[in-house]
Amino acid sequence: MRNPFKEGDTMTYSKRVRADETARFESGEVHPYYGTFALGRDAEWSTRLFVLEMKEEGEEGIGTYLNIEHIGPARVGELVTFTARFERLDGRHLHCSFLARCAEREIAKGTTGQMILSEERLKKLYNAFPGDAFSRIDPES
Repeated sequence: MRNPFKEGDTMTYSKRVRADETARFESGEVHPYYGTFALGRDAEWSTRLFVLEMKEEGEEGIGTYLNIEHIGPARVGELVTFTARFERLDGRHLHCSFLARCAEREIAKGTTGQMILSEERLKKLYNAFPGDAFSRIDPES
């Protein structure tokens, strides 16, 4: 793993809200706006942009947490811009924050965690898969 980043560095990711990203469950659509579930996926992607530049061959990142405060709506077709911020690196555990805006409106903010591990270590974790496998990750083993 390499780390070309320092606290405060940012990455930007923009996307248009699609009709299949509205708030919906098995019972149907709740409302015709960008759903929190889709927003969370895209927020995590915006912070994963750091991981893509940090991981080396034979390594991969896995999500460890995602916290979202969904503040306002975005309509289908609107452009949402995520600004991801590098907060800190604890060993192999990357901590980021993000802010999502639709034009000048803030629609969400939150934090993410991702850990960069060897693909071999990840395979071992997936194969063992006890209930709390990820909470006991020792990235050095």
